[in-house]
Amino acid sequence: MAKNIAVIVTDMVEEIELTDPVKAYKDAGHSVEIISDEAGKVIQGKNGEELKADKGIEEVNASDYDALLVPGGFSPDLLRINPKNGDFAKAFIEADKPVFAICHGPQFLVETDLLKDRELTSFVSVRKDLENAGAVVKDEEVVVDQNLVTSRTPDDLPAFNREALKLLNN
Repeated sequence: MAKNIAVIVTDMVEEIELTDPVKAYKDAGHSVEIISDEAGKVIQGKNGEELKADKGIEEVNASDYDALLVPGGFSPDLLRINPKNGDFAKAFIEADKPVFAICHGPQFLVETDLLKDRELTSFVSVRKDLENAGAVVKDEEVVVDQNLVTSRTPDDLPAFNREALKLLNN
């Protein structure tokens, strides 16, 4: 059954961590919506690519989606500024919906206050933040803890996509 996946992102996203999973999801028959500060916002990627938001955070509800993707780059840190973004992600975790976060993406999930005792991985520079939030941090290409799938870097995208698709196809 096709799933509807939300991607929460803003400027300075690591483009490949957005485009590669989105392509994998769409190729598997799922739909994807890019969510940012406002609908139609042109998002400036870390490497110069421009992406366009489908919807703004004010007009979405986690109940309208089956899963959440949080790409890395500097976007996750910038997303933390608006508490509505954290509330959106928190609703996915509380509802046991799949949440996929790669590289710096798990740093954004600190805002949910729901990482205590959860196993995950991330880019090395945000691991201390995750530990301070109570997470059990591992250094593996992909870590799956129930509904949470995390990876470290773009090099881990094949494993990250594989495990995300397993959850989506259940």
